[in-house]
Amino acid sequence: MHRRRAAASIPILPLSSDKGGEYPKHLVGEQVVLASRRFILVSVPMMNYLRQNGTKNMALKLEESRVSGSDAENVCYLRNIKDADKLVRIMKSCPDGNAVVIGGGYIGMECAAALVANNIKVTMVFPEKYCMSRLFTPKLAEFYENYYMSKGVTFIKGTVVSSLEVSFGKVTTAVLQNGTRLPANLVVVGIGARANTELFEGQLAMERGGIKVNGQMQTSDASVYAVGDVAAFPVKLFGDVRRLEHVDCARRTARHAVTAALSPAAAAGNIDYLPFFYSRVFALSWRFYGDNAGEAVHFGDFVPSSSAPPKLGAFWVSGGRITGAFLEGGSPEEYDAIADAVRRGAAVPDVAELARQGIAFVVREASRNGGSRGGGATASYAWRRRGRFHRRDRVLVQPQGGGGTSK
Repeated sequence: MHRRRAAASIPILPLSSDKGGEYPKHLVGEQVVLASRRFILVSVPMMNYLRQNGTKNMALKLEESRVSGSDAENVCYLRNIKDADKLVRIMKSCPDGNAVVIGGGYIGMECAAALVANNIKVTMVFPEKYCMSRLFTPKLAEFYENYYMSKGVTFIKGTVVSSLEVSFGKVTTAVLQNGTRLPANLVVVGIGARANTELFEGQLAMERGGIKVNGQMQTSDASVYAVGDVAAFPVKLFGDVRRLEHVDCARRTARHAVTAALSPAAAAGNIDYLPFFYSRVFALSWRFYGDNAGEAVHFGDFVPSSSAPPKLGAFWVSGGRITGAFLEGGSPEEYDAIADAVRRGAAVPDVAELARQGIAFVVREASRNGGSRGGGATASYAWRRRGRFHRRDRVLVQPQGGGGTSK
């Protein structure tokens, strides 16, 4: 590892998806030996090297589900710029072609929207009963699935891909467990990921599938910091340790770690992060804050209208207080209001009244309390060009009017 030359210089070690070829030249062998020097483990793009080579997690491969074919030319994963370039290249090679998207989570939903916007016919296949099942309620999922279907996306739920038929190095057909055969010019796999922690097994404490850190983002070796998807850190709001996979968390934990590492005395105490997720696809845009634990209370109009953009969402209530909030189509003030409600744990004396008032309930409460206090309440993304797929921070994003986001 590089020695520190000055107080303002801390080596940054990217955790890449491949052990061979993508790590800096000074990292050799199957495992990094940790010396008593200060450095930061990262899994997000923080400098030019990372923008080109870094990645957050290792994508789960089809072979882990006993499906061969990952090495076919037109099978795509999406974890780094190289993956994004491959997907764009294959997409351009099959205009008006057929894509099979395996997985109904973040990657699957955003890739499906972007492919449809680029005139590709999309079929999504996943074993769950509805899309985004780790976050969405059945009612939220129904709204988004109906919207996607109106754009031409086909959903096949409750089954999985059992095999891929390959000819001349390319997948031609995806065969499902229920016997359905789907023509495929392109296959996108988004079946999950795991934190890339192998290099540090036995040297750093692990928790929740990641590297355990304290409120300063320090690992069990106090000279080593971890941030981003690999870091399992204490979330004050929940009173326990979480590992959060989203770009906003990666950026904020990175800022906190750098502050703590360079000038511990000036660090603003332990990190106080409000979990925050967002997505933007087609003409839709949603944000979620907090934890989807407790009773889900839906509000808004879940019936699509051609005359007005949708505005709908859900609150999660536990112990008479708001623990999580989801809003589609909100204004900046409304998003600030739901963030504030979650952070404060706004009291809900009457769940039926919360459902009736919806967003108005938290907007009024936010005004009384002076608005949101930040800490994950403000999005840190930006939209650049209209048109085709483009790259930002390692992954494909889709332009406004088509939607999309970075993870």
